[in-house]
Order: sequence, then structure tokens, then C-alpha cells
Amino acid sequence: MKAVVIGASGGIGAALADALAARGGAVLRLGRSTAPPLDLLDEASIAAAAEAAGPRLGLVLDATGFLHDARFRPEKALREIDAAHMAQAFAVNAAGPALLMKHFLPRLARDGRAVFATLSARVGSIGDNRLGGWYAYRASKAALNQFVRTAAVELARTRPHAICVALHPGTVDTGLSQPFAKGGLDVQDAATAAVRLLAVVDALALEQSGGFFDHMGAPIPF
Repeated sequence: MKAVVIGASGGIGAALADALAARGGAVLRLGRSTAPPLDLLDEASIAAAAEAAGPRLGLVLDATGFLHDARFRPEKALREIDAAHMAQAFAVNAAGPALLMKHFLPRLARDGRAVFATLSARVGSIGDNRLGGWYAYRASKAALNQFVRTAAVELARTRPHAICVALHPGTVDTGLSQPFAKGGLDVQDAATAAVRLLAVVDALALEQSGGFFDHMGAPIPF
């Protein structure tokens, strides 16, 4: 069955698509510059891309995310919270993936194992938050985790063999995390991260649907 990688022009997304292609299966790469294009901020483009992907999908990987850009940086204190920053983070990290679930989950195969996995982040865990800061990113990823958990409940009613999960990729040497990688962290290249993530996806059991896992397969508290 066909695999779909959304955000395939990014570092992790490209590596995931390449790793899947190396296995010999069909891989549809989607992003803002692909044909068809998929823009998380444009639901019509998401719907059109899902239509183009077709039915009976075996794997959908969402490798999108927003941490910083030229305007916004992760906040270190309450005084730095900005409404426009929050809106951008929630649009890309929560609402966008929720729309992906809306349009792609109904296209997962009904007659066998199928997986939808979206890249979340350990800092989105409320139970694991010990350092504070990064308000917009943490809150938007926590919202994403809730979308995953809720969508998994509904998915089980129509596709009893399908799995919907959130995955933490670890610290990866990409433009998203590069400015914030500190000494002592296990910084991976994108190819290594992709291999680890796909190993987690391959090993997922049906009862783990709705869960949140790191790149080694260990559960992360919500």
C-alpha cells in the first residue's frame, strides 16, 4: 500500500521519504512546493492532496512543524508571549495536523494495518515539563497530542486495524532545532532519525493507538 510523507521538503520529512523509497514501496511526497501542493494553512490544498493520494493508504507521516522563524523565537519568560506568535504556532503545529487527520484518516486502509503518525515534541508533554519557557511551542504541541488522542478514539470505530500516534523525533540536526541544540544532547542527523522513527512505526501495536512515543519507542506522558 502507498505511503505518504507530508512535509517532505524538510530535513526529517525528506529523510523519511527517502528511507521509505529505499524499501521499494510507493511514496507520495507532499509539501508546499510539490504537485499537488499541500499547505497546512490552506484546507482546500489539504483536501485536494488527500484526494490525489487516493484510498487504502498504509502509512501517512506528518513531518511538519513550527518552532521559530525570522519574526518569532521561543519565549524564555511570560513577558515575551505574543498573540501573533501563538496564532502561528497553533496554526502550524495543531490546527494544520488536525486538518490532515480530518482528510487523511478516512483514506487509511480498512482491511489491514495502517498508521498515521505526526511529529510532536517532548516539550509538548505537560507531565514532563520541568524547565518552563517555550510557551507557544509547548502549548501547540500539547494541543496536537490531544488531537491525536481524540482522533484515535474515532478512528477505531471505522478502521479497527488502524493506528494514530504522535512521535517525538529527538533532537535532529535540522534548521528547526539547530539553533537550540545544546551540548550533551543526542543530536542525530536526519537519516538516523528517520530510521529510528520508522522502526518505532513498524513496531507499533494496535493498543498503542492514541499514544505519544519517543524515537526509541518509549512512551512519553501527556
